[in-house]
Amino acid sequence: MKLLASPAVRVGLSISIATGLYGISFGALSVTSGLDFWQTMALSLLLFSGGSQFAFIGVVGGGGSGIAAMSAATLLGMRNGIYGMQLNALLHPTGWRKYVAAQVTIDESTATSTGQTDPAEQRRGFWAAGIGIYVLWNLFTAVGALAGSGLGDPKQWGLDGAAVAAFLALLWPRLKGREPIAIAVVCALATVVAVPFVPAGVPILVAAVVAAVFGWFSHGRSDEGLEPDVEPYRERHHVESRQHGTDHHRGDGHQRGDGGTPGAES
Repeated sequence: MKLLASPAVRVGLSISIATGLYGISFGALSVTSGLDFWQTMALSLLLFSGGSQFAFIGVVGGGGSGIAAMSAATLLGMRNGIYGMQLNALLHPTGWRKYVAAQVTIDESTATSTGQTDPAEQRRGFWAAGIGIYVLWNLFTAVGALAGSGLGDPKQWGLDGAAVAAFLALLWPRLKGREPIAIAVVCALATVVAVPFVPAGVPILVAAVVAAVFGWFSHGRSDEGLEPDVEPYRERHHVESRQHGTDHHRGDGHQRGDGGTPGAES
């Protein structure tokens, strides 16, 4: 089939354009936070995780240490590792594709893939969104980095708060259930309270500890959490159940000695 006729590919490309354009703000914020053009591009090309990238430059721009910046970025990027394990079970990439898939496993490519029911569409959606966003994100990061040096003080334009606002805008719609929302609010309050007393970059680590404590002692419902909920084995179990039922039915027929046709034995 033609790729553009695929619903998953169309969704992936539309998400790629919207997310790629957002790379302009990252590029501009990065250079105004103290990174040069090549450092900014290295973050986008190698790290390639929007939330982690914004966290990194947010800590660096606030005067935090490199360790604090890397810790914040790592905490936010851990979800991609979980996505990777689930998508590996869902898509079964092989050879060199496995390494490319690991690099482009992000929120958007995961959501586009798992939003499909057909296995072929799942693969098309993942690759369309993953590769599309990777190319456009880095392209527009370069545009933003080149233009950012002419913006001056980021506080003059409100860019010092743009990363936080953008990340909250991405996170909040994905929360479902009262308990996850309550945890997010408590973590936000803990971050605000910690800001005046600890070095830059540490407040987000404080929030992570608070969230971990809540998660450890929480007994919330299994259907509450963050979207997307990836269930790579659900379809496989459904197919195996159907096959088992078919085999069982055939076995009954053979036990009757008639291939399933009543009266044939006589």
